[in-house]
Amino acid sequence: MAIIVRLDVMLALRKMRSKELAEAIGVTEANLSLLKSGKVKGVRFATLDAICRELDCKPGDLLDFEPD
Repeated sequence: MAIIVRLDVMLALRKMRSKELAEAIGVTEANLSLLKSGKVKGVRFATLDAICRELDCKPGDLLDFEPD
């Protein structure tokens, strides 16, 4: 897959645990874990917005593109 999810990096930089973020944005830890691992086919803009607001970042800080 060419899209790389860097949510774990942002969580580490913000010294926040996945559980805290999940509670703050209203998603399950399981769904957040799937997103972190890149095992999802898509993400809602509302969820991406909530993550960015909570982590004080931009979508480009969370997602990267690496050509095959």
